[in-house]
Amino acid sequence: MQELLERLGNPQTRVPTIHVAGTKGKGSTSVMMAEMLSAAGYRVGLFTSPHVTRYEERILVNGQQLEPEELVELVTELSEVVAQLDQESNGLSPTFFELTTALAWMQFARRQVDFAVMEVGLGGRLDSTNVCAPLATVITNISYDHTALLGNTIEQITREKAGIIKPGIPVFSGVTQPEAIAVLEEFSREKQAPLYLLHRDFSGEQQAVAGEPVLAAGSGLPCQQIQVKTPWSVLEQIPVSLLGTHQEINATLAVTVLDYLRHQGTEVPLEQLRKGMIDLKWPARIEVVQKQPPVVLDTAHNGASIEALVETLAAGFSEPDRVLIFAVTRDKDVKEMLRTLLPHFQTVILTQYLSNPRRIPVEELHEITREIQREIGNESDLLVTTSPEAAWLRARSESTEKTLICVTGSFFIAAEMRELLLGTTDEVLMSGSC
Repeated sequence: MQELLERLGNPQTRVPTIHVAGTKGKGSTSVMMAEMLSAAGYRVGLFTSPHVTRYEERILVNGQQLEPEELVELVTELSEVVAQLDQESNGLSPTFFELTTALAWMQFARRQVDFAVMEVGLGGRLDSTNVCAPLATVITNISYDHTALLGNTIEQITREKAGIIKPGIPVFSGVTQPEAIAVLEEFSREKQAPLYLLHRDFSGEQQAVAGEPVLAAGSGLPCQQIQVKTPWSVLEQIPVSLLGTHQEINATLAVTVLDYLRHQGTEVPLEQLRKGMIDLKWPARIEVVQKQPPVVLDTAHNGASIEALVETLAAGFSEPDRVLIFAVTRDKDVKEMLRTLLPHFQTVILTQYLSNPRRIPVEELHEITREIQREIGNESDLLVTTSPEAAWLRARSESTEKTLICVTGSFFIAAEMRELLLGTTDEVLMSGSC
């Protein structure tokens, strides 16, 4: 990655960066910081992955995707360098993700962004984003995911994530496990990097909504509000427009990083900070795409994110009948996910997405689900469909006005279902949809 960027003129050195790693929540935390800075009048680049519907979603400037002409120009420039690398005998052939990261740096340098928020793709230590000299480093949390690559213990996984810590650069983290905190403290001492931890150095708590509820731009639902205490300020009535108590933690972390930048001289008026939090939209992250009956899409694909989804549905929706549409990728801990999900749904519709060969075929998923049902004594109705469209039609046939439909298990099922629903809004969604 360093060799590739050097041949491109090291665009990453011209972009003030906030670098974000973590097991879950790193995308949400990244978009929150980007939106707050953008609302304050700055030109802000945001790099996240994977995309939900279009590749261009990965590289945004003030929320706007690359224009097709821009992408063609950037790829043309990049391809010349890649051709040189491919011809050399030292094995430096960039991967898809490395090329995408390079395109992000190129676009952000080209657009002369004031800040770039760069989300790590996988791990941290060896990630292609880990070539920057950031203004701040963020590690959202640690849980089990990609264990074949990152390790089977919280300590091992944390060591991979902590690889983004740089000498003297402050680290902000929402980790809570003692073994993870110990690793972060070790790395921070070695790098002489100030470490700010959730519940020790900063915190957030819910506040009663003052006045009329503020409606989130993405869902149209009332925002929760939190008070954030940082080492430098107490920030009141911060709206959290994304659903779930875990988003309150992500918001606390994002606001703390922004308050650090404010303390360093970056002008972010409190009202603009609040506006950025209200206006942000983050597709398929506990996203309400229909209100009557409620249809929720979520990209949860590991145990921790599934738990957060279940908690959010229990706290935020009153419909007594629950229908789950579920599909999953082969490298995930599907049994753990099902143990958490099954007790909360009366009807479970298994399916498979069509866009990725790593999916678990629905026949195999059915066998796994039946095994977990026997193990935990679950009696949810189990239905099998061979495509997202068939799953949606079956869910609609099973639904009443007292039904909530939830689609989860993978980015891929969330993406295909979102395109199916929102791409044919007039035909599929009922009145009252967002």
